Amino acid sequence: MKVSKQSRREAKQVFRSCLTNGTLDENAVRQAVQNLLKNKPRGYQGILSHFQRLVKLDIQRRTARIESATPLPSELQSSVQAALTRQYGPGLLISFGQNPALIGGMRIKVGSDVYDGSVQAKLAALEEKF
Repeated sequence: MKVSKQSRREAKQVFRSCLTNGTLDENAVRQAVQNLLKNKPRGYQGILSHFQRLVKLDIQRRTARIESATPLPSELQSSVQAALTRQYGPGLLISFGQNPALIGGMRIKVGSDVYDGSVQAKLAALEEKF
């Protein structure tokens, strides 16, 4: 579905109204969606569609996924967590996981940012050079 400029503008306005101290307030999002569904302004489906996209992007921006080949020691986990909090701010949802395919090192993904220090990535880069 194509969303009009007006619907995108209104969705951004609704999204900004759901922010509290720079973070998305879950209750405000629920109320905003309920109000849109109740009042059904012109182009409300486009507004809801774009609003959903904005919420999804914000959640991704506030979510960090750290993968390593083996379980990380707790002191390394807290060190990585502190560094990510310093870089991306408080309120970051951090999850740790294992991916044996990495062989060694770790891969950190925060939103669209990917920091790949894995052996697998270095081998792939080396393969491309040849």
